[in-house]
Amino acid sequence: MSAAAIRPVQALLLVDLQCAFVTGEDPVPDAARVLDRARDLLTRARAAGALVVHLQNDGEPGTVDEPHTPGWELHLPVAPGPREHVVRKTEDDGFAGTPLDALLTGAGVTELAVCGVLSEMCVAATARAALERDHRVVLPHDAHATYDIPAAPDISDTVPAAMSSRAAEWALGDEVEIVPHAAAVPFTAPTGAPDAAPSAATVR
Repeated sequence: MSAAAIRPVQALLLVDLQCAFVTGEDPVPDAARVLDRARDLLTRARAAGALVVHLQNDGEPGTVDEPHTPGWELHLPVAPGPREHVVRKTEDDGFAGTPLDALLTGAGVTELAVCGVLSEMCVAATARAALERDHRVVLPHDAHATYDIPAAPDISDTVPAAMSSRAAEWALGDEVEIVPHAAAVPFTAPTGAPDAAPSAATVR
């Protein structure tokens, strides 16, 4: 799909861009690339007046994304306001048990872009849930990532992260719009009033 053929989206979902996954001791292999693309998407979404939602996973005690630990913190700065929110979650699916659906509906969003980590887990689950709610979903190929899949005896050698990410895209089927480059995704403001959406975050 050429850049000219991509219709603007009204919202950006940034999935789990938390310090444990994109910085520190064990970031995803393509963390630098994903952060660069996510920053670009975020800057342009804000400039266009699109709805921005930062999804933040609450991990179990002792995990790298346990709430209120350094790894749990969002890496990209948040600019809270009527068009930018943080939604905390405990499931891969960013809609499960969260106000995400109400935020999108309240703002009049029907078309959105998704970026972040991990490709085959929270990114895929959230994109699939958005499709099930009849949203148009754009997934930039260069704006999501995951880890290598470790080798398993008698099953497979190590599966490189890039292959796992591509398989995650493929598994979403032909309803999701896979575009090569995040830079080609345009944004526009949604039709709903900013104050029609619920307030920023869900506290668990």
